[in-house]
Amino acid sequence: MQGRTPRGLECRMGRVRDVLDDQLARWVESQPVFFVATAPTSVDGHVNCSPKGNRGELAVVDGSTVAYLDQTGSGTETIAHLGDNGRIVLMFCAFDGPPRIVRVHGRGRALLARSAAAAAMSGHFAGSGGVGVRSVIVVDVERVSDSCGYGVPLMRFAGHRPTMDEWVARKGRDGIEQYWKEKNASSIDGLPGIP
Repeated sequence: MQGRTPRGLECRMGRVRDVLDDQLARWVESQPVFFVATAPTSVDGHVNCSPKGNRGELAVVDGSTVAYLDQTGSGTETIAHLGDNGRIVLMFCAFDGPPRIVRVHGRGRALLARSAAAAAMSGHFAGSGGVGVRSVIVVDVERVSDSCGYGVPLMRFAGHRPTMDEWVARKGRDGIEQYWKEKNASSIDGLPGIP
């Protein structure tokens, strides 16, 4: 059997779609972690890749729109890069069950948490995200690729860390907004972040 793929686990390498169908949307929404990558237009700028926990904070709005609640972080690269050029990719990996990797490429935009546009999106999320949400990232899907994920390790999901929620609770709304001014006003390359 060495060198052969078990029946029913054939690699989906190269399967490309324009939209997320219902089955794929359910799988994407059920992943406890996903990864976001963006880059500035400048060739000298830094590419960014961030892990994101998903506690009901990611939603497939429709087959061609995905959105997630963007929690406060030490940097603001995603928001800055989307303001610069809009390019984004989300990656989902199966860490248990059948192997699979899904990448969602598209054009994104950040709706700042205090905006009416962000409030209008809130009904799409099973999780509220709380005071620490600084924006809603909306991705207009251009390409969905599904591949095998044979190289992704099997891991057990133990749970989401409480650390972010505890930190946000200690800071409160005023403290979080002050943190945004101090740490999220610009990217590491000097692009505008949260105004």
